[in-house]
Amino acid sequence: MCLNLMGHLCLRSHQHSIPISITWQDDSGDDDDETASPADKSELHNTIKNLSLKLDDLSTCNDLIAKHGAALQRSLNELDGLRIPYESSEKLKAVNERATLFRITSNAMINACRDFLELAETHSRKWQRALQYEQEQRIHLEETIEQLAKQHNSLERAFRSGASGRAANPTKSFSEGSFLTSKGEDSEEDEDTEYFDAMEDSTSFITVITEAKEDRKAESGTTGPVDWTSSDNVLDGASLVPKEPPKVKRRVRIPDKPNYSLNLWSIMKNCIGRELSKIPMPVNFNEPLSMLQRLTEDLEYHHLLDKAVHCTSSVEQMCLVAAFSVSSYSTTVHRIAKPFNPMLGETFELDRLDEMGLRSLCEQVSHHPPAAAHYVFSKNGWSLWQEITISSKFRGKYLSIMPLGAIHLEFQASGNHYVWRKSTSTVHNIIVGKLWIDQTGDIEIVNHKTKDRCQLKFLPYSYFSKEVARKVTGVVSDGQGKAQYVLSGSWDEQMECSKIVQSSPSSPSLDGKQKTVYQTLPAKLLWKKYPLPENAENMYYFSELALTLNEHEEGVAPTDSRLRPDQRLMEKGHWDEANTEKQRLEEKQRVSRRRRLEACSRGCSSEDAEKEADTYMPLWFEKRLDPLTGEMACVYKGGYWEAKEKQEWHMCPNIF
Repeated sequence: MCLNLMGHLCLRSHQHSIPISITWQDDSGDDDDETASPADKSELHNTIKNLSLKLDDLSTCNDLIAKHGAALQRSLNELDGLRIPYESSEKLKAVNERATLFRITSNAMINACRDFLELAETHSRKWQRALQYEQEQRIHLEETIEQLAKQHNSLERAFRSGASGRAANPTKSFSEGSFLTSKGEDSEEDEDTEYFDAMEDSTSFITVITEAKEDRKAESGTTGPVDWTSSDNVLDGASLVPKEPPKVKRRVRIPDKPNYSLNLWSIMKNCIGRELSKIPMPVNFNEPLSMLQRLTEDLEYHHLLDKAVHCTSSVEQMCLVAAFSVSSYSTTVHRIAKPFNPMLGETFELDRLDEMGLRSLCEQVSHHPPAAAHYVFSKNGWSLWQEITISSKFRGKYLSIMPLGAIHLEFQASGNHYVWRKSTSTVHNIIVGKLWIDQTGDIEIVNHKTKDRCQLKFLPYSYFSKEVARKVTGVVSDGQGKAQYVLSGSWDEQMECSKIVQSSPSSPSLDGKQKTVYQTLPAKLLWKKYPLPENAENMYYFSELALTLNEHEEGVAPTDSRLRPDQRLMEKGHWDEANTEKQRLEEKQRVSRRRRLEACSRGCSSEDAEKEADTYMPLWFEKRLDPLTGEMACVYKGGYWEAKEKQEWHMCPNIF
């Protein structure tokens, strides 16, 4: 009976210890920078209550062991005094010895429980005081931040009111007047006014929406109205292209992500300032896609480029190209996991001529620094190519990921050739708190044929900002530098464009900076993000396209990412086996490099041999001088799709 009760109490204690440990782990991580909710307080009280119950259980167990142990000893002593046969006497002696050992062990456990009980009772009051102090400090900090935010808003409103009173020319600053109208004044224009943050290192601007039928005359120092022609209708519903049912049935789900816990800081704390690609990482921090597949995900909204083919106006086309460049970040908002670093010579193809009207090929052309070459051909009249080198640094509290390299997009019919570069991605709360990703920086898109330009600005998230989170603003200018469109939206949701019908400079502000006021027509939707699939939170937040990228396909090259074993094991949920396989592949790659180094070291210095060993000759791409950027970049030299058609892969390296 005593043993059964002990087992029952120990089992209850074990069952209660699991949720307690998980609660503390979550509190120190995901919820660290969030406001303490009533549910958190209730959970804290429940935890303390459970600990108190456990102390009572230990005390009860202590009393029962002492009571029943003494009763057992008395019973054995009574049996020892009876006259029994010799054989039974020996058995009784053995039972007595075991009972004595049990009593000694029980006494040791009782003493340990007593010590624990005294220690827990001593420190429980300290814990409660410490928790109460932390809760009070947290509330005080929240109140202080709220007060600072209110003061910041009050100062900003006061500054705007002061600037309004100093406006020298009321007619010239018509748009800014509506921008500064107080809430107490009835102003129809004030309700329709949209405001855009200033572009860094360039003239900032304000926009005012007007109706298409209005025809305001230009005043001195202003540009005249721009006609809103019927040709602009090509932008209508650019993002509303319905998804056609796929001609090939693709998978719509993958196995759910296992719930493995691992402390990121325990690995990253010794890597501050180091290149991320040189840090050995278990697959626990990965998602079951390679960097080549993530690069291919940029094509999810390829219909924007298909639509841009039909634009007769180059500035309209620029709006769609800008929306496409922003749409490539929409998949990253929840995707904080790291893609697999591709093996040197690894490839990934996306052969979707029938479904998407395009063919895409990526190849890993360098390992240190990691670089991938990408080429896309669309049968709808455009092609895209890029070589992206990922530079990443761990800064302690955050991780910066800087894609280096130019992206080229060319439309065959018009000859318009666009070039731009990607913005910087930052992963925050590496040490404590919930991981989140932000996109920051400026992107300049240039049409090298017409000299049209688009300046995009990704605004960094700020706690005190009144702006929409993940906001993107931009201006499209023609070859003469005249602003034609204002772009606005967010990189994780949608982008809109507004045609500029009139522009004028406003009065200088106190710091001497001058804003440009753009009078625009109502905005048109360029792009809107597709909703995520059902159960996406348990499938690494993959989009519909991402779910199909690692699906097995026949006839691909033996170097294709779909055939990578550690990535496949991770996708199936076998993370321990995936880690073992990942180590094998990385060691195989190191052995290959040592062999190249040994081969190069014959007849040349060690430094030259090191450089030559790191020089890899891509199979499907070749280095050429980019005439537009003046940089050396890998461009597609052809041959892959012909090799696939013939299934001749003898030239491919054995990397898996």
